[in-house]
Amino acid sequence: MSTGKVLIGVLAGVAAGAALGILFAPEKGSKTRQKISRKGEDFVDSLKEKFNEFRDDISEKFEEMKEEVSGYMDGQKGKSKDV
Repeated sequence: MSTGKVLIGVLAGVAAGAALGILFAPEKGSKTRQKISRKGEDFVDSLKEKFNEFRDDISEKFEEMKEEVSGYMDGQKGKSKDV
């Protein structure tokens, strides 16, 4: 599953949850708005965490690829000196 599809699904879920929360809220409007605000902050924190994990994963894969290419190049240099 692509990251874009997951992100769209999460956004749709948050929007649906917020709408249902407003419609069925037994509390005053101010308390409901505070709850929605907190949920939004939690959602933003969750997105930041997922983005950081994604960035770390990409950085790790980049470093692995860089080391692999470097090792390959060193091997090729050794072969050219032998010739």
